[in-house]
Amino acid sequence: MGAAAAFTVNALSYVPLLGALYLWRPDIPKRTTAREPFGSAIQAGLRYVALSPNLVRVMIRAGLFGFSAVSILALLPLVAKSHPDGGSLLFGLLLGCYGLGAIFGAMVNPYIRERLANEIIVRISFAAFALAALVLAFTDSVWLHALAIFPAGAGWVLALSLFNVSVQLSTPRWVVARALALYQTATFGGMAAGSWVWGSIASSYGIDAALACAAVPLLLGAALGHWLSVPEFGSLNLDPINSFREPQLRVDLRGRSGPIMIMIDYEIDQNDVPQFLDLMAQRRTIRRRDGARGWALLRDLENPNHWSESYHIATWDDYVRHNMRRTKSDAKVTEQLAALHRGEGGPPVHRMIERHSVGPEDDLPLIGKLEVP
Repeated sequence: MGAAAAFTVNALSYVPLLGALYLWRPDIPKRTTAREPFGSAIQAGLRYVALSPNLVRVMIRAGLFGFSAVSILALLPLVAKSHPDGGSLLFGLLLGCYGLGAIFGAMVNPYIRERLANEIIVRISFAAFALAALVLAFTDSVWLHALAIFPAGAGWVLALSLFNVSVQLSTPRWVVARALALYQTATFGGMAAGSWVWGSIASSYGIDAALACAAVPLLLGAALGHWLSVPEFGSLNLDPINSFREPQLRVDLRGRSGPIMIMIDYEIDQNDVPQFLDLMAQRRTIRRRDGARGWALLRDLENPNHWSESYHIATWDDYVRHNMRRTKSDAKVTEQLAALHRGEGGPPVHRMIERHSVGPEDDLPLIGKLEVP
């Protein structure tokens, strides 16, 4: 019936899905904070991912997987065409074997996850694609090609679903959509770059050379797990604490007022300073990841037991969002710092708004303004 008929049937298959989405009425929780501006929301997502080692490792591996594994999908039409009787039917059959492998991978996915570590699954997926690429490069048998791309299809589903779930379970709810968007960008950006690279190599040196070259980064991706391993599920408790209560202010303040400066005072015994500094290093990462700027740790020169943590937030609304983003995993650092504090009660918190009393015309160096007697 031709390619146009195939695309038409495929387009019509989306109609029920569109209807289901149109009729879907999800329960949307009531917003408790002001809507975050679009630009700062993007910055918050980028900042959170950049300061989250688990997410960085997943995205590097996902980008490399998309870049190298797409070689088979990109060059499979040429592989089918290279056979004497090759054509659209053979390409469809080979791609069907790939799809059957994907279905098989989806069926065994729960059982494999129960028995193997996440990193082992990712390494197997990389190796399955490397084996398939080598078989396609160095053999001419249609049956061997069909058998080789079957485990590759399974590896495609196993790896990408694991990357996807890892991102979701390594990210709190407030930023999970932005983290998933960056993960998709890494994966499909790798696929776009890989499709161009392997196609260019195939055009210049042949299909077999391109597939053999693609096996190299696939094997490298499997070995890279020794340094950039994919995290296990449930390693962090990212449920929100929901313990923050906006303080009663005695200054007329609006949500967009700022900048806000926060200072937290600690009384730390000299013997506890090494542990305190280690916890503060973790606190610095958490603060910056959740939107703090200009973080600093200060020590009183006249009273060495007195320490102050300070940081800046752009507006009061941003400060409220900053505290609402705290997770139960982050709370462990706060609890340990409170246990080291030797003062009465908890560490006192000072919330201040910056005000400049010196005008721009007066904020000048004294040199040149002094009169010579």
